[in-house]
Amino acid sequence: MENYIVSARKYRPQTFESVVGQQALTQTLQNAIRSNHLAHAYLFCGPRSVGKTTCARIFAKTINCSNPQNGFDACNECESCKAFNEQRSFNIHELDAASNNSVEDIRNLIDQVRIPPQIGKYSVYIIDEVHMLSQGAFNALLKTLEEPPSYAIFILATTEKHKVLPTILSRCQVYDFNRITIPDTIAYLQKVAANEGIKVSEEALNVVAQKADGGMRDALSIFDQLVAFCGNEITYERTIEVLNVLSADYYFQLVDSALQHNVAQALLIFNDILNHGFDAGHFVTGFAQHLRDVLVSKDPQTLPLLETGESMRARYGQQAQRCHPMWIFLALDILNTCDINYRTARNKRLTVELALVKLCQLGLNQTIQNTPNTQSPQNTPKAAPQPIKQPQAATPSTQAPAEPIKQPQASQPAQPTPAPSIPKMPKIGIGLGPKKPEPAPAQPTAAPAEQPKEEQNRPFTVDQLRDAWVGLADSHKEETRLKQLIENYMPLMVNDLTAEIQMPNPWQMAEMRKALPTLLRQLRATLHNDHLEIQLVQAEFNQEQMAFTAEEKYKLMVEQNPVLSQLKEKLDLQID
Repeated sequence: MENYIVSARKYRPQTFESVVGQQALTQTLQNAIRSNHLAHAYLFCGPRSVGKTTCARIFAKTINCSNPQNGFDACNECESCKAFNEQRSFNIHELDAASNNSVEDIRNLIDQVRIPPQIGKYSVYIIDEVHMLSQGAFNALLKTLEEPPSYAIFILATTEKHKVLPTILSRCQVYDFNRITIPDTIAYLQKVAANEGIKVSEEALNVVAQKADGGMRDALSIFDQLVAFCGNEITYERTIEVLNVLSADYYFQLVDSALQHNVAQALLIFNDILNHGFDAGHFVTGFAQHLRDVLVSKDPQTLPLLETGESMRARYGQQAQRCHPMWIFLALDILNTCDINYRTARNKRLTVELALVKLCQLGLNQTIQNTPNTQSPQNTPKAAPQPIKQPQAATPSTQAPAEPIKQPQASQPAQPTPAPSIPKMPKIGIGLGPKKPEPAPAQPTAAPAEQPKEEQNRPFTVDQLRDAWVGLADSHKEETRLKQLIENYMPLMVNDLTAEIQMPNPWQMAEMRKALPTLLRQLRATLHNDHLEIQLVQAEFNQEQMAFTAEEKYKLMVEQNPVLSQLKEKLDLQID
């Protein structure tokens, strides 16, 4: 029976050309060999399984070759190359610093340095995981590392460069190895699969490359595992089954459900994920990564940030066309908040489900009434882009008039509220109830207490409300953001005692909501009316109305003022 060799050993690179993902670094080493500008000490650092030790062995083999090809490739025919290939070369010495990290081990190495090479030009000493050496071992190596014999070359390899002493770093040429990208990993695995006669889908190799996280040795080990399970045909479905990876189809379906505002479908998909044994916390981070990939797929400039195969890249691009950038920003913010709260939440499933519900409601207008006389939403009229003034004898869906507010104790009990409809929710309106009157100071007679009460509830006009609102900006000069909100957004009267402010986005809505109690208190004092109410209304999220590029802004301006088009033609202006 033939001895089996794992792919990580069988397909280990033997030349600089076969090293994957380190073209700049290997080119530098080749040029140094060709010009005979060899340093006495090198430090190869980078993540695991990216080719540090492999490049060190190729470098040691090449500089000892008697007849190098093209000046930088070993011939594999001379005695030095044959001895290296048969693992009997006495010119190349490897030391594992993880298990040989004492001062005595380094002293033995220094004793070997005194012996010149018998075949070849150089004696190469490769010290792997050099950061594991003790403080004394580092100090013992310093002198020899700085002034070795002319035939001695040291190559130090480490995954933790920051743990190496600065005095060691200053004596070495430092080469930083990169993580192997997913496209490079997929291309190399396709070559291995073709050489082994194995049929494998690109989606399956994409999962393997992501699971390997930039390490080629890990990718080849996972590939061997899949071959043992699947045989000569590896599919995407069996790959995610073996590796216990959550399928990307779930994420694509969840985004489609959120765009369709289908809360029920999103919750059912999440329940199916939990039933397959996946952790909810990992699901949240994976979903956020998926939305990040959708975001970078929208712009050709950021497309190189998407580390995936061609087939998956096309699928991301198709979904990116259906998602507005603002929707993705808000969705990422919701998932990031969910990820932060997930660690401390007692009901973790509810935390994730609430985040999914918020995702499905993005782009809808929601209403939250905080007034004491909130009526049934069944009779509430649909949201309109412009506020409509209602008469005093309006239906129960309008805001409470002044009479019930003056005497709240005489108000009728609220009717049972039916369940609101999920597909379309009314717009967000945050109303504040009437301010409770402060107790009147003790007076000898009751007559003086009646006069302030009449003064505190006198009527006001729209101009008086506008002047009082503008005056609030002067009283909040030190609060720059609040002052800008006051100056940019003016309250509009809905009825005699209610005004509303339309906010364009959730962030400004949150800022204004925090400051509204203080502002409302000041307005009531200025207008002498404790029954004044202000609602915050979030404008409807409409993707078609949002302009981001210069061309979109120009079209929007022309729609509002057609004269701009004529001005552009007369002056021969260009849109940057």
